[in-house]
Amino acid sequence: MPARVIALFGPTAVGKTDVAIALAERMRARGERPVAVAADALQVYAGLEVLTGVPDRAQRARLEHRLISFLPVDARFSVGEYAELAHSEIDGLLAEGATPIVVGGTGLYLRAALAELALRPPPPEGVREHWEAELLARGPQALHAQLAREAPWAAEKIEPRDRHRIVRALELLGQDALEPASEPNQLWTRDTRHPTRLVGLVRDREELYARIDERVERMIAAGAAGEVRAAHAAGVSVTARVALGFDELLSGDIEAMKRRTRNFARRQLTWMRKLPSVEVVDIAERAPEQVAAAIDSAPA
Repeated sequence: MPARVIALFGPTAVGKTDVAIALAERMRARGERPVAVAADALQVYAGLEVLTGVPDRAQRARLEHRLISFLPVDARFSVGEYAELAHSEIDGLLAEGATPIVVGGTGLYLRAALAELALRPPPPEGVREHWEAELLARGPQALHAQLAREAPWAAEKIEPRDRHRIVRALELLGQDALEPASEPNQLWTRDTRHPTRLVGLVRDREELYARIDERVERMIAAGAAGEVRAAHAAGVSVTARVALGFDELLSGDIEAMKRRTRNFARRQLTWMRKLPSVEVVDIAERAPEQVAAAIDSAPA
């Protein structure tokens, strides 16, 4: 059965948005109606558009984007809530005869958009608040050390500064829901809700890192630090605060922001290697239009 959904995945700064727009323009030329559905954990927040790399107004004029900039920065948001919204958007677009282009760099959110995942329910009331208070009082490294003592198999998969994942792991540990994996991980099955073509975009590692550094500089010039200060003053939620560069910009450490972003790109590439049926496309030294033509002409 031909693919009804197209998904573009790749590390930050690889050029996903430009390729999605170029692909959409080819699709419209033959009478199709493409609509992008963002698969990103942080682009959902209004007020952090520069920091999270939300497509700008000109880009959105060329390709409609769904699930961006709809939550206030003090709101908490989970992958379960995202999955429900993404499924509704994708199903609705297909029912209208449109073609969803799922675009993202958050691997878990990509899989949540494309598949039916058995996601755990939120913790009992008060548990998350307890660990968020501990996070503020003790810092992420101390909580990571506690997690390493109590659940080393979980801690080894989480970076010591990854606030959101540390808090979530401790929540699950308190619910006796954090156990070593004994069955194949549901994330890495081939199952999708609709026939889907998944394309992974890559570049030479050094080229990608240079693009990341340039992107950070552009974000600074475009006012990302002001966004962060305003969000902090507004009582930013723990799930919004994990945005790449948030804490670094609060402290004025631009080089740390670049390092953290490069590290995140490495993790995104690790996700890509695990995704089943992914078509990896090297887009180095090619214009977005050339990449889109290659994707469009390749057998699905």
